[in-house]
Amino acid sequence: MTFRPTGLAAGRDLIYDDDADTTLPPGGERSVDARTLDPRHATATMRQDPLTGEWISIASNRQNRVFLPPADQDPLAPQTAANPSEVPALYDVAVFENRSPSFGPALEDADAPRDLADLAEIGLERSRTSVGRCEVVCFSPEHEGSFGSQTVSRARTVVEAWAQRTEALSGMPGVQQIFPFENRGQEIGVTLPHPHGQIYAYPFITPRTTALLRAIEAQGDDLFARILDREQAGPRVLLQGEHFTAYVPFAARWPIEIHVLPHRQVADFAGLTEAEKDELAPFYRRLLRGLDELYPTPTPYIAAWHQAPVHVGRDTVRLMLQVTSPRRSADKLKYLAGSEAAMGAFIGDVAPEAQAEFLRSGIEKVHD
Repeated sequence: MTFRPTGLAAGRDLIYDDDADTTLPPGGERSVDARTLDPRHATATMRQDPLTGEWISIASNRQNRVFLPPADQDPLAPQTAANPSEVPALYDVAVFENRSPSFGPALEDADAPRDLADLAEIGLERSRTSVGRCEVVCFSPEHEGSFGSQTVSRARTVVEAWAQRTEALSGMPGVQQIFPFENRGQEIGVTLPHPHGQIYAYPFITPRTTALLRAIEAQGDDLFARILDREQAGPRVLLQGEHFTAYVPFAARWPIEIHVLPHRQVADFAGLTEAEKDELAPFYRRLLRGLDELYPTPTPYIAAWHQAPVHVGRDTVRLMLQVTSPRRSADKLKYLAGSEAAMGAFIGDVAPEAQAEFLRSGIEKVHD
């Protein structure tokens, strides 16, 4: 795999990631982005909720982002004369700065958070600049698809891109946590069918990870190891390899919920060994393909890669995938209504053990 950093209009970064078995021309020549774009939007401002201490980025520029364009106007496809898209040349995998980011483009600012202690203070009408970075990861130049629809070689390139970008973003000023994820399906609000994911580099530690750090402090530094031991010995395992185990968690919130843990303590993608990345690509791909064997139509999901914060919890928070889907039957979705949306109190629709058996039936149908 080869990484080729370059740039886009309006001063944004672009990195081409070539497959190990790429069919692209040798030499790495790439078209130049010749577009003339308006200057980038000013970095958003985030405001603190004094009832919880959580930070909310008010990114009004996102209101005008592209919504379900026709195939010939796909903004993530390689540029043509008729389609002035975001990526100038044909590619295998491409990573670039989002044109409508929730965080960034500024990485430093006079009103940026000073440190984690500054963020932890709670008060009325506190605000800070939403410094950070938001990137788009294009899994393929094709108009439609997902991570699961890629070849094993391409999946491996994406895993390597996640590792490379996690390392790079972790070294940027003001960044506290890196979050790679993929949204799949209009049912959960996807606005582009192009196979892609995103990476958020937050200027704070997210609420879910903050709660996790509290749980580790209360229960011990070996929390992930003990969870993995129990799950591997129980009835909810879906797939197990030399380096990773996938399972339905004991207290699953969603009709479909899959967790994946590495078998050793590793904080993030950048810490994975070559052997672990080699296994993860087909392992993860098979899980997602198994979801699409459950029903006649593709299953919508959010695939969320939880990583340790950049500066704290590195020895205790373990890299973890959580795949969740609101699909509770072939033609029904779980909507977050009163208890879940208002109070954060989830009510499960299916016993996790029964759902694990159902999910195994889909994964068993995947043979490539």
